[in-house]
Amino acid sequence: MRSSNPVFSRRGFSRDNGYAGFNTAPQAGYAQGNPYGQNPYAQNPYAQQGVQQGAPPQAPATTDRMTMDDVVMRSALTLGTVAVGAVLAWALLPVSTTSYHLAVGAAIIAMVLALVQSFKRTASPALILGYAAFEGVFLGVISEMYNSRWSGAPFQAVLGTMAVSAATLLIYKAGWIRVTARYARIGMAIAIAFVLVMVVNLLLVAFGVAENGGLRSFGPLGAIVGIIAIVLGAFFLTLDFKQIEDGIAYGAPRSESWLAAFGLTMTLVWIYVEMLRLVAIFSSND
Repeated sequence: MRSSNPVFSRRGFSRDNGYAGFNTAPQAGYAQGNPYGQNPYAQNPYAQQGVQQGAPPQAPATTDRMTMDDVVMRSALTLGTVAVGAVLAWALLPVSTTSYHLAVGAAIIAMVLALVQSFKRTASPALILGYAAFEGVFLGVISEMYNSRWSGAPFQAVLGTMAVSAATLLIYKAGWIRVTARYARIGMAIAIAFVLVMVVNLLLVAFGVAENGGLRSFGPLGAIVGIIAIVLGAFFLTLDFKQIEDGIAYGAPRSESWLAAFGLTMTLVWIYVEMLRLVAIFSSND
């Protein structure tokens, strides 16, 4: 089950095998009590041909396969591009209606590039870095606007994003969360329902049916919605971590590290934007 929505799209969703990392079998050790509820020895698409199905994962003959260093480097490059775009937008675009319109345009372009990448079967570094650059412009303008009203809000949002990411990683590595097919299905269902509700809310606000932002108001209800959104962001992070683990374990091609960086970047942007709104809400209520 792989969604075409770039926020929900993860290479780890297979129509045939439910959630299985890079469309692979569960890792070694899942043979007994298989949490996937399916054949514990599905075929690894990156293994050498001729390897007996059901054998432990085997690295492909080529040495050009993904490593953790590749993921870290690509993620640093992608997130660095976001940061540079944000800093330049903050420094060069003053707070104004024109800047806001430019930010909306940049966000739309970023969304289109993300959609194009999501429909591609292979990673395109140009698309991913282009997405990161335009997303950075959007974040820079929005962050400057929030900072002009709630001084220090972007900095607090960055710290909050780092805290959520670190806590999620620690919980994931400690084994408190196991990314199984059932876990992924339930989380995705909640995430899709959340986005649909937000779209309906946006339409109601646009047509004047809901006032003060509706569910996204700067009040207690808006804070609750923001917390739910951040929890969903943490859920996406666990899918990203699983994707990376499975890709390395099964010898995915090095190009897959770009997709891992792409997923991480989208998730961190999601968490940052929601954290920025949450900081503003709490600051407004002080």
